[in-house]
Amino acid sequence: MPDFPIVDAHVHLYDPAAIGYGWMKQAPKLNSLHASEEYTQAIGGTKVEKIVFLEVDADAGREIDEANWVTDAATRDPRIQAMVANLPLEKGPAAVEADMATLSKMALTRGIRRLIQGHVDEPGWCIRPDFVAAVQLLPKYGLSFDICIYHPQMADAIELVRRCPDVSFILDHIGKPGIKDGLREPWWSQMKDLATYPNVICKISGAITEADHQNWTYNQVAPYVAHAIDSFGFDRVAFGGDWPVLENAARHTDWVGMVDRVTAGVGEADLRKLYRENAIAFYRM
Repeated sequence: MPDFPIVDAHVHLYDPAAIGYGWMKQAPKLNSLHASEEYTQAIGGTKVEKIVFLEVDADAGREIDEANWVTDAATRDPRIQAMVANLPLEKGPAAVEADMATLSKMALTRGIRRLIQGHVDEPGWCIRPDFVAAVQLLPKYGLSFDICIYHPQMADAIELVRRCPDVSFILDHIGKPGIKDGLREPWWSQMKDLATYPNVICKISGAITEADHQNWTYNQVAPYVAHAIDSFGFDRVAFGGDWPVLENAARHTDWVGMVDRVTAGVGEADLRKLYRENAIAFYRM
C-alpha cells in the first residue's frame, strides 16, 4: 500500500432515493445509498486525500440534478474535489450546449462522461456526427471526456480521439478488456495505438470486474494492468478505485494491493504520478 495519501480518480457516490437510476433495478447489490460515509468504510486503511466523482448514469433528464447532489455532498466531504458529469452527447451540440455551459459553471465540474459501453451492439455509435460534434465542443467549456467502453469498441474510441485532437481524454477501466475469457488481441495492440495520441491518458481502474467475479486471481488480471501502464507510461496513468462497482468482485483494498504488487520495485516518483499527481493535473484539483 502506498505510504502517502492517494487520489482516487474514479468514485461513484449516489442516493437512489434522491436521483433515479433505473439500471440499478438489475443491480440490487448497488441499489442503495453509497455516499461518503460508506466509501470511507469501504477503503479501510487506505489514505485517500482527494476524490473524483464519476457520473452514475442517472435517468434521462436528471443529469443536472445529479451534479447538484454531488455539489451539495462536497460541502460535507472536502475529499470530493472534482466531478465528471453526464450529458446525452449523442443528441448533438444544439441539444446539449446549454446544459454543458451550466455544468461548466459549477465549481467541481472538470469533465463529461457519456457511457459508450451501453451501445456495444451498435458499432460506430460514438463516431456518429452529432456525438463527435458534441465532444468537440468540450474544450470551449474547459471540459475533458471520460471514455468508458468495452474492448470491442476500442477501434471506435481511437477514431473518436482522432477526430477530436483538441479534447483531453481519459480512458476508464483500461478499456475493459476481455479478462474473463483470456482475450488479449486486438485490445493488447489497440492500447498501444491509443497511447500514440498525446491527448489521452489511462485510468488504472475497473480491471478486476472484467475478470470472473468469484474466481479471479492476481495472475489472471495483473498482465492487463501491467500492459496498460506499459502502454501509456507513468506520466499518463491515474489510479481509480471504481467503488462501489468494484465490490461486485473485490474490496477496495484488494485493488490497491493488486496495483501496488504490479508496480513493485517502481520508484516513488513514478508511484506518486500514478496514485496522485497525474489525476490532480488532469482533473485540475
